[in-house]
Amino acid sequence: MAKENSFDIVSKVDLSEVTNAINIAMKEIQTRYDFKGSKSEISLQDDELVLISDDEFKMKQLKDVLLSKLIKREVAIKNLDYGKIESSFGGTVRQRAKIVQGIDKENAKKINTLIKQSGIKVKNQTQDEQIRVTGKNRDDLQQIIHLIKEADLPIDVQFVNYR
Repeated sequence: MAKENSFDIVSKVDLSEVTNAINIAMKEIQTRYDFKGSKSEISLQDDELVLISDDEFKMKQLKDVLLSKLIKREVAIKNLDYGKIESSFGGTVRQRAKIVQGIDKENAKKINTLIKQSGIKVKNQTQDEQIRVTGKNRDDLQQIIHLIKEADLPIDVQFVNYR
């Protein structure tokens, strides 16, 4: 009897790495000359980043600093969903960025369609915010992993529980 092999496709962001990136970005902002006397700040509230700065130009610079630190900490920036820049108290501007955790129904549908269209003999099912892919042949599972990595998905995905 052949044993079934499987893996899960998930989309998670390590919030401790996000916190580390925020701390490093804030240290850089405090020492940069162009931010001297600025009210720029980055904070993490639940699953949302809040960026506050003096004006839109400084907001763009603040976002660039944060993104560079997130990339260095290997945090997927695809999973950040930015809101629009809004006026805040004290003449500052604020922008919120939601951190997307898990695979939503729309992206799960795209991934499932991608797997079905490949013609590789595997079974896939959506469980909460992850997708389980099962097959008899490990080579088929590796082909699916390669296929999904090559696809241009709007979220970053990881492959876990490879058995």
